[in-house]
Amino acid sequence: MTIRLVLAGCGNMGYAMLSGWLKSGKLQPSAVFVVEPNADLRNRAAVLGCGTSADAGGIPADAVPDLVVIAVKPQVIRDVTAAYKRFGDGRTTFVSIAAGTPAATFEEILGSRAPIVRCMPNTPASIGKGMMVVFSNRLVSDDTKRFVADLLSASGEVATIDDESLMDAVTAVSGSGPAYIFHFIEALTVAAEKAGLSTATAKLLAMQTVYGAASLAAESGEEPGVLRQQVTSPNGTTAAALGVLMGEDRLTNLLTQAVEAARLRSIELGK
Repeated sequence: MTIRLVLAGCGNMGYAMLSGWLKSGKLQPSAVFVVEPNADLRNRAAVLGCGTSADAGGIPADAVPDLVVIAVKPQVIRDVTAAYKRFGDGRTTFVSIAAGTPAATFEEILGSRAPIVRCMPNTPASIGKGMMVVFSNRLVSDDTKRFVADLLSASGEVATIDDESLMDAVTAVSGSGPAYIFHFIEALTVAAEKAGLSTATAKLLAMQTVYGAASLAAESGEEPGVLRQQVTSPNGTTAAALGVLMGEDRLTNLLTQAVEAARLRSIELGK
């Protein structure tokens, strides 16, 4: 079968996305070629049935993939991408999941004819519940946009933005956002322990409450504010707690400051 996709980097996120593509049937293993210098990471791709190589030179000489997915750390993005310059003639679209690396950087490396898609995934993509946001440069065809979105949907929800500068905000909200939720679970666990619950019970209550509430918000079709009101009886226990969290917009202001700090840092890293 013709190689449709080359995956450059098979670390945690690259492997998670690869697994999703294959399990969903969106790609066959024989249509994917994985380039990964680490032997252990490369071997797990080989076990799935994909062609593999330690470097880009191992890609079959006659291959003209539809996509080259760059799934490496931003620190090595230039060196890694340069190895794929032979695919920069416009027939292959490049998809990057590297944070803070603008499309212009890839155009500079690959040439002015290269179609570029930037994608910001988050870690829940590893279990098929991620949030992927994409930006495409002017050279990406509508058919390719649909193909990329369909592939990414194996890892969760997909959204599109037309203004690349908003990718810094995306990074601050959904890219970094899982860490905010993990810390909320940590904080709720500590609060539960201080209220007298055992550590095991506190962890279970905090984890399941966040999971259940998020699932309900996603599946009910109701706005989060409506769901909040449904739980909140006048002068009840929930109202007392929300008086602390919502008084003077404490939680909203805190999260706004957190997102802005992450957004500004993303801009700095992009420079």
